[in-house]
Amino acid sequence: MSTLERQILFVGGVVAGSVHDYALMKQLFDPALSWFDGADVWLDLGFFGATADDGNKARIHLPHKKPRASKNNPHAALTVQQIRENKKQARTRISVEHSIGGMKTFHCLMHRIRNRLDIFIDSFFGLAAGLWNLKMSL
Repeated sequence: MSTLERQILFVGGVVAGSVHDYALMKQLFDPALSWFDGADVWLDLGFFGATADDGNKARIHLPHKKPRASKNNPHAALTVQQIRENKKQARTRISVEHSIGGMKTFHCLMHRIRNRLDIFIDSFFGLAAGLWNLKMSL
């Protein structure tokens, strides 16, 4: 990484229930505003619609999705180039995924929290992230 390039990792708040990742992103970052102008944004397939909203302003990097098998294409598969690009992106994202998994070793994130204060629930993630960073630095 050059001295002019910087990376920002964003982790949103805790949301109860089943909510699509991209729907949460649109709530936090209004697509009409210029949040990601000129930026490289690395996302997973949970953010599949991001190229439609921010694709002309930002460089959205999504993995390639395997096409569905059909009568016309019974052996649907990714090309060798697409597989190579997906592996490259996976190597970039694996440290983030390992950090999330490492934070879950602190069992307060794995069990149901019976508290109604959102700030209290978010502080569990902050504490777990801090403890994980401390563990990684030792």
